[in-house]
Amino acid sequence: MSAKTGERKLQILQTLAQMLQQPSGEKITTASLAARLDVSEAALYRHFASKAQMFEGLIEFIEQTLFGIINKISAEDQSGLKQIEAVLSLLLGFSKKNPGMTRVLIGDALVNENERLQGRINQLHDRLEATLKQSLRFAVTQGELPGGRDEAVQANILMCFVVGRWHQFAKSGFRRDPLESWNEVLRNLR
Repeated sequence: MSAKTGERKLQILQTLAQMLQQPSGEKITTASLAARLDVSEAALYRHFASKAQMFEGLIEFIEQTLFGIINKISAEDQSGLKQIEAVLSLLLGFSKKNPGMTRVLIGDALVNENERLQGRINQLHDRLEATLKQSLRFAVTQGELPGGRDEAVQANILMCFVVGRWHQFAKSGFRRDPLESWNEVLRNLR
């Protein structure tokens, strides 16, 4: 029974993510989600106590996916600069592959939802920025990037770049590639 419950929860989250991929960006209600799944709203609430919990499930997926890969990058890449490049590529590539999740990452899908959800996304952004800052420090100590820069400011600039690309992607109806001119971006990173 619990396997079926887990499968149904996953199906609900996948459907929610698919609905978030609609370029119109309309507010998703539990009624529209239930209709898409061909179940009653009560059936949704057997798996999630609220719509906020559904969004928390998406945020958990994002966190687990991104930080699982980031931890692997940090462990395998000995170059701080390569870590930065890999993390930036991951963040933009994740967005490209998961347009609905991009709307969660920029907070667009969380408008009029429980404010703690936006707080959780803000915390995720802070963690990503701290990861970039750590890799920047590593790159400077390795001599891959010049010293004398404020790594916190540079990490913030990189995070603003990523969030900006996420916004462009979402606001273009998912037509503007977040990895556009990627090689040129990398050249300007140094």
